[in-house]
Amino acid sequence: MNQVARRLGKTFALVLPVVLVLSGTLAVTRVPWAAPSSDAPLLTASAKREATTPQEALRQRLLAELQERNPGAALTDLQRAMTEQPSLARYCADIARSLGRAAVAKYDGATQKAQSWSRPVCDTAFATGVASVG
Repeated sequence: MNQVARRLGKTFALVLPVVLVLSGTLAVTRVPWAAPSSDAPLLTASAKREATTPQEALRQRLLAELQERNPGAALTDLQRAMTEQPSLARYCADIARSLGRAAVAKYDGATQKAQSWSRPVCDTAFATGVASVG
């Protein structure tokens, strides 16, 4: 009886790793590693994260508003957003600088016209953005 148990143990010790390797190999070959279609959009984790951050969404919304209306409306909405969402306050200066650069681009490089919309939102970040272009 003891010898039969040893023989079965040795058989399992030799067969079990082979079975595990083969089943693992077969499992890996069945996983669709490539996208099924070539037109599937590929996003990196960083691109997905950037597109969904609240400050980036606010920046995009304000830049669109600046183009549709005027820089004053975008700055007013920026100030309102900072009051409603204080957690975004650390991004205020960066967003205001972006708005300043976009205002200069909207008025074809006329820094004086862009500067006329300047407000004390986020200190002088809007004015700094305007001056960085001109």
